[in-house]
Amino acid sequence: MDTHLDILYLDDDLVIINKPSGLLVHRTELASQETDAVVQRLNNQLGKWVYPVHRLDRATSGVLILALSSSIASMLSEQFANNSIHKTYLCIVRGYTELIGTIDHPLAQLNEVKGRSRFKIAGTEKDAVTHYRQIQNYLLPYPVSKYSTTRCSLLEIRTEQGRKHQIRRHFKHIRCPLIGDTRYGCRHHNQLFNALLLPLRLLLHANHISFQHPKTGQEISISAPIPDDFQTIIHYLEKNAVKPSFSV
Repeated sequence: MDTHLDILYLDDDLVIINKPSGLLVHRTELASQETDAVVQRLNNQLGKWVYPVHRLDRATSGVLILALSSSIASMLSEQFANNSIHKTYLCIVRGYTELIGTIDHPLAQLNEVKGRSRFKIAGTEKDAVTHYRQIQNYLLPYPVSKYSTTRCSLLEIRTEQGRKHQIRRHFKHIRCPLIGDTRYGCRHHNQLFNALLLPLRLLLHANHISFQHPKTGQEISISAPIPDDFQTIIHYLEKNAVKPSFSV
């Protein structure tokens, strides 16, 4: 198995990769037994230590920045804290959304103790705002749950914060959960996509990031190509939609 990661940008201070779906950024207490993660792979691939400055969920693919020194990591972390790093995502959700919308819904921390039901921890709510634009919508001629057809939408997303699972939780909140989300998603839609023998995964991809280089001040703008499995599903939807999809 090829463990090399797709490097989108590299200089003496930082590295930007296109993280594959299914790979942790770094080992955590909840995944302490894992032996494979972005940090370990890049340590071996570059022959030097790397410092994560933000994270993507394990199942999320896309653009990810890591620093090559602790000082650069601190400067990048400050940019993230000040919301001066701009990220956009692509996702596919259940149903039809508005063409352009904003979800302004505070998010609380969730209990993460294994073996216990998840619940919100009172008093931990923080502001969370997500903006989205519908790129296309699709109507498939397959029954799902109590409906005779299947609706879904391809969206471009921008978040004002980076709360844990913010995108996934926000779209669950408006009853348009992400396809392939086994935690917050719709099991009926996930089962349908599996039955169609599509390469189902969490359909969330961090496709673009822009920021000022912490040392030179240069504007860095990087896009991450859509992975083949995600692209396969987009192609399937475009081919099998029973009405023309539209762009905005």
